[in-house]
Amino acid sequence: MSDGLSQKVLARIDGAGALYHRLILIAAPSGSGKTEALREVAESTGARLVNVNLELSRRMLELTERERALRLPDLLDEVVGRNEPLVLLDNIEILFDASFEQDPLRLLQGVSRNRTLVATWNGTLENDYLSYAASEHTEYRRYSRAARGDLLIVCPDAVSP
Repeated sequence: MSDGLSQKVLARIDGAGALYHRLILIAAPSGSGKTEALREVAESTGARLVNVNLELSRRMLELTERERALRLPDLLDEVVGRNEPLVLLDNIEILFDASFEQDPLRLLQGVSRNRTLVATWNGTLENDYLSYAASEHTEYRRYSRAARGDLLIVCPDAVSP
């Protein structure tokens, strides 16, 4: 299953370079093969695969809750690195923590300005709305096409612009 998904991602990587925000989201629910697809893309491209939860948690250990919220954008940029043209991000749930008071999509878009990012997104693309988590969860986010801006979304069953 993930082989087809990884091929869809690989097909979109070159096209991302023409966008202002060079961001590709793999949007699908948990257990749908997103991580395996990222591993296959990493193997095909030599790109670094980053566990965002782990790397950000390490950098935030000594910070207060307020410092974590203030420094999150810079820490994410540090985790991604500056000199790599393509970076793959998995386990991004920490970006949705309500205590950080951040817009996770905007964080990813900001970091993708100078490099191509491919990130897993535990959610769906339905009726032109990109959602993250179930609506009853505090992490829930919903973005319309206009609010998303220019990014590419890859889904296991379909590829949508």
